[in-house]
Order: sequence, then structure tokens, then C-alpha cells
Amino acid sequence: MEDQRYQHPVASVASAMPQTGTTLGQHPGGMPPHMQGMDNRPPPDGQQQPEGEGRKQDIGDILQQIMTITDQSLDEAQARKHTLNCHRMKPALFSVLCEIKEKTVLSIRGAQEDEPPDPQLMRLDNMLLAEGVAGPEKGGGSAAAAAAAAASGIDEWGSPGQADNTIEHSDYRAKLAQIRQIYHTELEKYEQACNEFTMHVRSLLKEQSQIRPITQKEIDRMVSIIRRKFNAIQVQLKQSTCEAIMILRSRYLDNRRKRRNFSKQATEVLNEYFYSHLSNPYPSEEAKEELARKCGITVSQVSNWFGNKRIRFKKNIGKAQEEANQYAAKTAAAAAAAQQLSQATSASHDNASSPGDSGTPTTPTQGYSEF
Repeated sequence: MEDQRYQHPVASVASAMPQTGTTLGQHPGGMPPHMQGMDNRPPPDGQQQPEGEGRKQDIGDILQQIMTITDQSLDEAQARKHTLNCHRMKPALFSVLCEIKEKTVLSIRGAQEDEPPDPQLMRLDNMLLAEGVAGPEKGGGSAAAAAAAAASGIDEWGSPGQADNTIEHSDYRAKLAQIRQIYHTELEKYEQACNEFTMHVRSLLKEQSQIRPITQKEIDRMVSIIRRKFNAIQVQLKQSTCEAIMILRSRYLDNRRKRRNFSKQATEVLNEYFYSHLSNPYPSEEAKEELARKCGITVSQVSNWFGNKRIRFKKNIGKAQEEANQYAAKTAAAAAAAQQLSQATSASHDNASSPGDSGTPTTPTQGYSEF
């Protein structure tokens, strides 16, 4: 009698009606004798009754139940799940689903090979490690900042700009530490979200494996696919962090910016030499060494400064000529002042050394002339 619950609704209704000693399956169409021949009679108003109308109604009811699953409460869903797990036909359902899966080739086709790591992700990881942002050590940014400073030639500026460079170094390290903190915070959020999502997928698939055939290898493969989807977020995070580091480096550790940060005294010395040798602004190696010693910089920095100065002079000849005139006037004024000072010093020296009529000092020979 329990099998009748899975029969057609018409058969269920018929089974509830009085029986005449004949089983339901002995009659064509599954109907009792008093209902025989009803299908042969034309429907009223000349309309034809479509075949399988009851079956369509059953499918519609099933679809309606599926659509209302999302509206169920958690308690209702757990109750239905418990009912399904305790149903006596559950093993048969699982067996049928296994057969369907084998026929439709839904299982994994052979062992899945491990995919190679993403090259873009590897490049980003290497850069973050080199900058001291990635890695377990929290103080790696200071070493990276010192290495970047050494690579940029900051330690070759000498005493004139040492205080300014120290301030910029500390500012750079502070900014780099801030970038590192933001990166690790966002990376921790990413890893937590990824682990929570994959854990939820694992538990969901394990629970579904009680009803339909799902192997552990298929679960691992699905988790791997999800992690590859999450890798796009990881790449975006690391790429934005690398861009922030590059902007920071260009702001604090760019050699071109540092070349403009000579001390005022060094700039005056270099400009004076340039405009005084404007006809041939190419200092010799000896002159470069002398200028480097006066300015407290390296010979290579002197060469770079003169190269850039010649380019800027040619590009803006009018402004450069005006600046040259100013330096020429300044040099002439300094020379005139030096000449006046020299003349004044010479005159005072002559006055001090010439003998006077009344103020002649007594020499030692005069004091001892009697002896």
C-alpha cells in the first residue's frame, strides 16, 4: 500500500474508492470499472483533453516546491532534510543518481594536474619581498629603505644635505611602514574570507554527498577552482601595493630629484664655474675633483650636474643668458670688492712699517751702543 503514494493522483483517488475485488493494475489506464471508457468520450464543448495533463500538473507542483525552498525557514529546511535522510527510499535514490552520473560522464576525467603558479603573482611577490613589505619580519621595511637609499646614492651627498636626507629617510620609512600595515591588514581579510568561503563549500558538498555521489577529489577540485577565482583579488591587492611603493620611491628616492637638492653653497659654486667658463662649460677631471671637494659631492654628481645644466641652458637661452649676466655682475662686484680690500690692507701695512719723526722706536743696538 505504501507504493501507492508514488502513483498518479488519479490512481490515488481511485484506490480510496470502494473496490469490487479487482486490483487497480488489472484495468487498462489504471481506473476502476465504473470509470472505464471515460477517456473515449469526447470532452464537453468539443475540446480535446491533452495527454499527460496530470503528469504536467505533478511537474508543476514539484517546480513550485523547488521555487519555495528559498522562502523556507531554517527549521523547515532542517525538518525536510531530516525527513529525506530518514526516508526508506534514500538508498535507491542514491543508486539512481550514481547511474545517471556514470552515464553523463560527470565524474573527473583522470587525475587533474597541478597548474603552474601565476607568473604575475610571482613577480609581485618578489617585489614585495625585496621592498620588505611581504614576509614574516615586521621590521623589514627599514632594511629595504636603507638598501633603496644606498642604491639611489643618497649617502654620497656629504655633510651639506645630511640633515635633510636624514629627515627624508625617516619619512620614507614611516610611509613604507604604513603601506606594509595596510597590506597585511587587507591580506588577512582576504585570506579569512577565502578560508571561510572554501570551508562553507566543503561542508556543503560533504552534506550533499549523503544524497548524491560526490568524491573527495571532486571537493578538492572545486575548492581549488574557488581559490583561483580568489587569486584575482590577491593580484589586485598586491599590484596596488606595488604601485604605492613605486610612487613612494619616486617621491623620496629618485636620483633626479636628489640632484636638484644640492645645498645652496654647492649650487653657487657650480653655477659660478659654469658661467665663468661659458665658452667651454666642460670642466676637466681635475676641475671636477676640485668642485666635488668644494661642494661635498662626488665627481659623478658633478658630471651629471654639468650635463643637465648645459641641456637646460640650450633649451632656454634667454633666461640662461640673463642668469649668466647676473653671475658676471656678481663676480665683477666680488672682484672689485676684493681689490679694494687688498688695496686697503696694503696701505695700512705700509703706514705701519714706515718710520716717523717723533714716534721712532728705540732699536736694541741704540740701547747697547755704549758697550
